[in-house]
Amino acid sequence: MAIYKIKDSDGNVTNAGINADEAFMAANFDHYEEYIAPTYSVDLNREARMWRDGELTRTDTLHLLDDYPNAANLTTYRAALRAWPASSDFPATRPVLGE
Repeated sequence: MAIYKIKDSDGNVTNAGINADEAFMAANFDHYEEYIAPTYSVDLNREARMWRDGELTRTDTLHLLDDYPNAANLTTYRAALRAWPASSDFPATRPVLGE
């Protein structure tokens, strides 16, 4: 099974996203091709570090307020953000700010 695009005789896609096997496509359509999903070259580590740095920046001023609600959770969250790149689950999971 694969995903196919159906094309007209000029090569224009008329329908995309048909999940079928090659024999079905050959028996029912004159022009088709397998859909190949695009791949992206995203550096997940870099993207994760950028998110983490943004979270630290976003919480910088909140961290300095003595009367901030849930200050203890914020302190724990910021510590988790700083430790996250060295953890075994980086970048698969992200630290979450507790309530």
